[in-house]
Amino acid sequence: MDNTFYITTPIYYVNDVPHIGHAYTTVAADVLARFARLRGQHVFFLTGLDEHGQKVQQAAQKAGIDPQLYCDRLAPQFENLWKRLNISNDDFVRTTQPRHKIVVQKTLQSLYDKGEIYQSDYTGWYCTADERFWTEKDVQDGLCPDCKRPVERLSEKNYFFRMSAYQDWLVRYIADHPDFIKPPSRRNEVLGFLKQPLEDLSISRPKSRLSWGIELPFDRSYVTYVWFDALVNYISIPGYLTNESQFQTWWPANFHLIGKDILTTHSVYWPTMLRSLGLEPPKAIFAHGWWTVEGEKMSKSRGNVVDPNAMIDRFGVDAFRYFLLREVPFGQDGDFSKNAMVARINSDLANGLGNLLSRTLTMIDRYCDGVIPTSGQSVDQAQETLIRQHTEKLFADVGNALAIPEFHHSLQFCSWLMTLCDHYIETSTPWALAKQPNGKDKIATVLYHCSEALRHLSYVLYAFMPDTAVEMARQLGLSWDFSKPVELKWNDGTFPGTRIAKGRSLFPRIEGSTRSSTAAQTTIAPKLNKGEPRVTDQPMPIPHSSSTTVPPTPAVQQPNPTPPTVAPITIDDFMKIQLKTATVLTAERVPNSEKLIKLQVDLGTEKRQIVAGIGKKYDPDALLGKRIVIVANLQPRKLMGLESQGMVLAAGEANVEGLITVLEDVAPGIKVK
Repeated sequence: MDNTFYITTPIYYVNDVPHIGHAYTTVAADVLARFARLRGQHVFFLTGLDEHGQKVQQAAQKAGIDPQLYCDRLAPQFENLWKRLNISNDDFVRTTQPRHKIVVQKTLQSLYDKGEIYQSDYTGWYCTADERFWTEKDVQDGLCPDCKRPVERLSEKNYFFRMSAYQDWLVRYIADHPDFIKPPSRRNEVLGFLKQPLEDLSISRPKSRLSWGIELPFDRSYVTYVWFDALVNYISIPGYLTNESQFQTWWPANFHLIGKDILTTHSVYWPTMLRSLGLEPPKAIFAHGWWTVEGEKMSKSRGNVVDPNAMIDRFGVDAFRYFLLREVPFGQDGDFSKNAMVARINSDLANGLGNLLSRTLTMIDRYCDGVIPTSGQSVDQAQETLIRQHTEKLFADVGNALAIPEFHHSLQFCSWLMTLCDHYIETSTPWALAKQPNGKDKIATVLYHCSEALRHLSYVLYAFMPDTAVEMARQLGLSWDFSKPVELKWNDGTFPGTRIAKGRSLFPRIEGSTRSSTAAQTTIAPKLNKGEPRVTDQPMPIPHSSSTTVPPTPAVQQPNPTPPTVAPITIDDFMKIQLKTATVLTAERVPNSEKLIKLQVDLGTEKRQIVAGIGKKYDPDALLGKRIVIVANLQPRKLMGLESQGMVLAAGEANVEGLITVLEDVAPGIKVK
């Protein structure tokens, strides 16, 4: 493993405010940078703004101000958003800064002196939005082939970079370096583009048409083409031509993360420019997909541009970061909706990570006097082995997925470990073990295994959700400095005996979702393990070792083969029963009753008290956060002096065998039919 890691985002065009696309690329780069630091690598993470070009000049003219003042007003909106998103960039470049402009001019002069730049007349179709020329064969129906906006025909004298001379070299380089352009679909796209003759690149614009840019050092009547200017930032900031020893430390970059709309400039223009300068290309260029909003292209005219600041205000920074990287495989297009975000937060973060931490620490408080216990007598060796195996290799598994990078798979490894711990708690029932003579020793084993898994999770998740990871570590009693690598080992002797500091819920459930429910979505079924992949994920099996597998969920008891005859009812009779989903908020035993448990449940629009005869089957602690089904229109009645405002559905006749829940993580208060 290299000891240095240099990662970049595109420098974003400063002609408008930042949106979800900007946040997506920058959060992804931040995760890779943070994880590299956790590995002990020296990291240089660069992002910034592209402030030159015709679009900026036109936007400034429309605002009636100087272009530099226009840029100065917009730049803080990006810098402030990166602070809110906890972006850990090491530098922030603005292409109007002298340190960048000097290198651009030195680079141009060097290429001009070598004969790599020449002047010639040119006639072609010009797209103002993309700030590039197109040939006759590229343009269809008078529209730019990239952005589909109208183009205009221009004839003018310009300076050209001899890009065509490097076409054969670039094709060979891509073929010899399969990881240079990712994902493979983008690599194939570039190779397809290179099957056509590559033309030389116009790298200047006459000041008579465009004055806002970096002057050519060899002809002051021209400014530099914005893409030539912008691409040079990747070498100007780490020290090219100004600090060669520093530059040699960081170049070539490990990752350029970009959107697929700028693939050609980064995978054709940029490597040929570098080749002409005698420099290596970056090690990898990854072009991710676009976000739509509820199936529609995001645009200001539609009024559906997603504001990252509003998402942070509504859902929190870590929940937003998690959703961006968990919901859609990196590289594919994704669709954003608030309902999808609420569902993902509730299922993965509230019911998953937050619930696992809360219930583990609650039981440590209750059964272990608030101190992480030492593992004692085995409760289920197969499950304990599996938890240990996946905990010990969690950091490596996540790192291997991020090397691709596959953010959603890296987070799946975390979800699988949480699933294993949840299943272990459910099947080992610490609340029942507490009643056994040797139960305390077994409880210690259960809680130690879950605590150790949470310790590793907090370290790994720091790359994805830094605030959450710090809070997890605090509640677990850890005093980590996440800026320094930690050598994580299972049962290294330092964790048992640590006093916990149980605190706030990491991710309170978000209620009031408008997520709809149909009969197909609300199938009545025994509860499945949390953390299973959603249908949008690429199929991957639940992890297992060669010797152990995930213990199966206990089967539902089969009904009596000769049930008593029951008089049939009509569909109208059934429709009178109002079944709804509900979330258990609190649960406590009713004094002087073995059977009754008093529940406070959330129905989305209201909260109710239900007294249920499930106390012989369930300990109250085991019910917290459960998504159950209730009869919502049952007339209230009193049980042992307590009003019950509904009925919980359960399987069983003389005895309760199990509560009825739903297969999907639907919102509370949804009708079941």
